[in-house]
Amino acid sequence: MSLTDKYINPFTDFGFKRLFGSEPNKDLLIDFLNQLLPAHHKIKELSYADKEQLPLTDYERKAIFDIYCSNEAGEKFIVEIQRAKQNFFKDRSVYYSTFPIQKQAQKGEWNYQVAAVYTVGILDFVFDEDRNNPDFFHFVQLKDQVNQVFYDKLTFIYLEMPKFRKTENELETDFDKWMYVFKNMHLLERIPAKFQTKIFQKLFGEAELANLKPVDMIAYEESLKVYRDLKAVTDTAYVDGYKEAEDVYKAKLMEERKLKEEERKLKEEAIHLMLLSGIEKETIAHHLKISIESIDQLSNKPK
Repeated sequence: MSLTDKYINPFTDFGFKRLFGSEPNKDLLIDFLNQLLPAHHKIKELSYADKEQLPLTDYERKAIFDIYCSNEAGEKFIVEIQRAKQNFFKDRSVYYSTFPIQKQAQKGEWNYQVAAVYTVGILDFVFDEDRNNPDFFHFVQLKDQVNQVFYDKLTFIYLEMPKFRKTENELETDFDKWMYVFKNMHLLERIPAKFQTKIFQKLFGEAELANLKPVDMIAYEESLKVYRDLKAVTDTAYVDGYKEAEDVYKAKLMEERKLKEEERKLKEEAIHLMLLSGIEKETIAHHLKISIESIDQLSNKPK
């Protein structure tokens, strides 16, 4: 942690839990989620699950921190910070979403009606297959063959935070402000002028390092160390992977250029031989799919 840091990093375990994972701060979580949800699923009241369903492995515990909660209508929400890229991350999201679905099963006769389930992923990385897509907000539901929503009770919302690049002056909506907070809070030295509302005043107050108790400061420093260590490992892996991919691409490009040069030389030799054999230029141009001008240039080329 830098001596100049003023606010906690919300991508740390401690920071995320302090800001969004406790009963006194559930209004922060409600406001954040309501920026992501459609109008008919806006949250008025929220209750946390009695016990978090933590991942099984130590690595996953370092990489993901979940909040499970329900709104007044019984709809379920899984909110997770995902700092490190994982294989089959989308598969894991689908797998996790089945837990709150199965828990809605009722004993005896049951008509299988279930409340909506939302999985919200705040990602500190970019999907490989989505790297060239500028959209960072993904709202995913089951759709049919004509792209109509087939089932709206299972929704996945992904936020690829590295793609969010709006500056403070470009922020227009509360959604923009929440995205800016996740991306930049730990870098700020003051509360931005556009954040002077009650909910953001509380958010920055909870995030201010000067307000932490000594025991909480120790917990945050340890959480920050875990975050930085994991990020360093994943960043290094990405750089190494990128360099390897770049080397493969360069080698492939050189091979393609070599093949094209060989093909060009063979075509030139073939044209030269056909001209010596008395074949008309028009016939050569037709069969080789080149212009007569190209043949003229070749025939005038010094041998």
